[in-house]
Amino acid sequence: MKEEYPFRSFWMAGFECSDQLNHYGNRVDLLSETGHITYMLEDYKLISSIGIRTVREGIRWSHVERSPYQYDFSTVAKMIDAARTSGVQQIWDVCHFGYPDDLSPLHPHFTDRFVGICSAFAAFYRNYCPGEGLIVTPINEVGFISWLGGDHASTTPYARGMGWDVKYALVRAYIQAIRAIKLINPGTKIMSTEPIVNIVPSMDATVEMVIKAKEDHELQYQATDMLTGKMCPELGGAKDLIDYMGFNFYYNNQWVASDFSGLPWANLEPDPRWRGLSSLFVEAYQRYGLPIVLSETSHPGEHRPNWIELITRECVKALQHGVPLKGICLYPIIDRPDWDHLHHWHHSGLWDADAENPFLRKVYQPYAEAIACAMQVLNLK
Repeated sequence: MKEEYPFRSFWMAGFECSDQLNHYGNRVDLLSETGHITYMLEDYKLISSIGIRTVREGIRWSHVERSPYQYDFSTVAKMIDAARTSGVQQIWDVCHFGYPDDLSPLHPHFTDRFVGICSAFAAFYRNYCPGEGLIVTPINEVGFISWLGGDHASTTPYARGMGWDVKYALVRAYIQAIRAIKLINPGTKIMSTEPIVNIVPSMDATVEMVIKAKEDHELQYQATDMLTGKMCPELGGAKDLIDYMGFNFYYNNQWVASDFSGLPWANLEPDPRWRGLSSLFVEAYQRYGLPIVLSETSHPGEHRPNWIELITRECVKALQHGVPLKGICLYPIIDRPDWDHLHHWHHSGLWDADAENPFLRKVYQPYAEAIACAMQVLNLK
């Protein structure tokens, strides 16, 4: 019998686990910066207190593989132990924007090294957690990180004009890694995570600009098209490689193609080009026909409650339109600093912190109340 809801809770929590090299070439380990790696048991108690029992975590590739093909999963084991103690289910990112110091997606050894770390993790998990289900996101947001590192020169490989090359290399490694994981641990479920966006023409756009905006909008699907075999079939992608389509959606995921200006969502008279998340989910579901998870969503500052109210309404609409939505992940659930400017904290979590008190867990009560209401409206587990 098909498992209708594979997650322990419909509402999930994401802990920011990026370990990338930032714009300035500095390694940023947000599990350490936020204190989550130290206070994991306490954090799990916090989320459990509001009914969340499924989380997104990261193994931090750069920490596990300090030298080629030499792996240390001791910290990951402690993370698993904390989850067991707390009754929490973990969804694991292998690569959340960070690569080992000696590696980039364009390195000739990248695919072999990535398959190596994924294979080692699958074997470790099988042995450490016999009989327990494994859910993995091999690479988080291929579309975003290939732009950030390949076109914007703000992380490895610090290039411009090479976004497609980085994306192609990442997906090639991704596909081979999925096959390796499932060979070692056949029951593993794969959840891809990509931004879901809306790119529109300007109000006074020419025909050419309208066409260009439509083309730009379509580009968001390249990574998933490759993973599912819709394009670049030489990579070996196939629909059955992916079990859940994770989509990440924030307030700045909609913009004008010609000048990158954002579309407002909270105005009394909203921009008519703004699209509800439900319509974007319908578009993605019609394209792929796979179950969907809202794998990241949040908003900084005082508008957190308004944002979660909007998201809840849109997710209800998506379900009414027949989209098989399997979960919503509040990401991040605890506050996080900006990875390029660590003194600046986003205040986008349920629990706030700041540069002076990075391990603080101060609940933002208006958001807590809005989340409680959202869970009453929509809670399928």
